[in-house]
Amino acid sequence: MSKLGLSVDEVLTTTRAVRKRLDFDRPVDFSLIRECLELAVQSPTGSAGQFWHFVMVDDPDKRKALGDLYAKAWPIYAEQPFSIYNLHANDPEMKPIAARAADSAAYLGENMGRAPWLMVPVLNGRYEGATADLAAGLYGSILPAVWSFMLAARERALGTCWTTIHLMFEREAADILGIPYEEYTQVALVPIAYTKGTDFKPAPRKDLDLFIHRNGW
Repeated sequence: MSKLGLSVDEVLTTTRAVRKRLDFDRPVDFSLIRECLELAVQSPTGSAGQFWHFVMVDDPDKRKALGDLYAKAWPIYAEQPFSIYNLHANDPEMKPIAARAADSAAYLGENMGRAPWLMVPVLNGRYEGATADLAAGLYGSILPAVWSFMLAARERALGTCWTTIHLMFEREAADILGIPYEEYTQVALVPIAYTKGTDFKPAPRKDLDLFIHRNGW
């Protein structure tokens, strides 16, 4: 498939967390997935380690099983104080935005297993109790690759969404996929599908000056 021809700035500002506009019924050829992965692994990786693996899932039974795990985790997440339902409850500016996002996230929770592909990025080793410098270096060696994958996917009319709540049941997901749990850490569950339409816009964001600190806090 030909690319959309977006500029770098357009890709960076319109790569959204796509949920309701994922086309669950349109197949995605693996060659397109591989093309995005070839670009993704050009991202930075600490100590040139390439500590990453990418488990790409299109088997219907395994997709359903992972989707069921996600659906099982969703109500647990929804009750947490940091969930999209509660985090912005007292912020009148963000509350309506969060409500729309929560509605689409709940939809994805019900349909995760229908995505043509699910990607589970995996990091070598397990790091429970790791020091901040080690954890930052390790996760910083795979998260840029996944984001690069998402950017490449956007340019190819594919939608993605970074999710993590299936990690409440990471061991069960490892069993589904045959990942040696004691040796590898899953970091996300990313649905991949063509999007319904390609006209995505920048997301609403608070005033940037609220977050800029120069020469100190």
